Amino acid sequence: MFKFVSGFCAAAADTPNMERHCTSVTRTPLNSVRVQRRSKSKSYRQSIRSCLGAASRLVLTPALTARRLNTSRKAPKSLDITEKVNPEQLSLLVKKEWQLSYVTPLYQFRHTQLKSYSRQLSAFIAAEKQRGLAVEVEGTHGSFRVSFGVVQGMSEADDDAETVLVQIYSKPLFAVKDEPPRAVWSGWLTCINGSPDYLRSLPKDFTCMPLFCSSGADGLTSLVKSWFQLTFDCCFGPLEISHTSLQWLVALWTNCHTESAIKHLKMMWTVPAASPLKVTYTVNGPDAWQLWSSVRKERHDGSNKEEEEEEDSIDIEEVMRFMQDLKSHFYRHFRTDLSAGSLDQVATALGSAKSSGRIKIANSKYMITTLTLLTECALLKMPI
Repeated sequence: MFKFVSGFCAAAADTPNMERHCTSVTRTPLNSVRVQRRSKSKSYRQSIRSCLGAASRLVLTPALTARRLNTSRKAPKSLDITEKVNPEQLSLLVKKEWQLSYVTPLYQFRHTQLKSYSRQLSAFIAAEKQRGLAVEVEGTHGSFRVSFGVVQGMSEADDDAETVLVQIYSKPLFAVKDEPPRAVWSGWLTCINGSPDYLRSLPKDFTCMPLFCSSGADGLTSLVKSWFQLTFDCCFGPLEISHTSLQWLVALWTNCHTESAIKHLKMMWTVPAASPLKVTYTVNGPDAWQLWSSVRKERHDGSNKEEEEEEDSIDIEEVMRFMQDLKSHFYRHFRTDLSAGSLDQVATALGSAKSSGRIKIANSKYMITTLTLLTECALLKMPI
């Protein structure tokens, strides 16, 4: 991997300096109905069938066809989310790297049944262990307790379901007397600013929380997904972050620099060659902001009043222009065309994202902007 270090590049004065290198009342959307007791003998095959069956029904709804990633979105603004969300719960979501998945709508899921779900998932894990499934977590006794909870205040729109947090606890292998169990696995399902047309098109028995984030042992992740599939007739799938979505994050995070310094904009690229070239490209925060501001200014120069009212939005043309300017600057100094490659990773002081579907939110003030984009990506990836 080539790492380009600052000082080697004699950048012009007007160009960026680059471097080489669960008891309170909660909301379930109105399109959900009361849970009825269901058979425990459903098979995984039924879960898959429900995914396909739901697709065959939902595809008839106009709102579910021709979905595309938005070409314009609101510019991110600093938001003290702790005014709405319990800081203790919020701390469980930030500054941790999560693996992303999409999940199809859950059939007859109810936020008022979380205590029951905790018992059911605990029993499911215990039963799978008795069947001989290896679900050991290093440094623990091997017995697990599950807790479901609601992260109230995360939802942004009326149609968004409240975020659900799942944690699995186990006692340390050499725990002292009365030492409490510690969390060995965490996951959460959320829907932030989901497409209202899509959400209102769902049959009334379905709750949509399309973005699933998990952190912990792969064996526990698989068990949790299996239980959800069997219990709520849903399907999970990997959620990669596309090249275009990563470019959106480059622009959205850079736009936050004046309110919360991003420190640097770090991008990792793979450029095709006989042996693929790995490029780490880092831009100082102020320089990235200067270049981004010039792109924004060019758009709004000569704009009329109506266009000025839209100044708080960012469109895809600005994102593409910003990325092209960054790549052009890199080419002028290093004669490497990043346009021929793929963007694999983006990182700033606000967070990081990888094309493999890993995300880390380092600053809660802008997490709604990030989660809105990821919710949109999850909805687009679903096979229904």
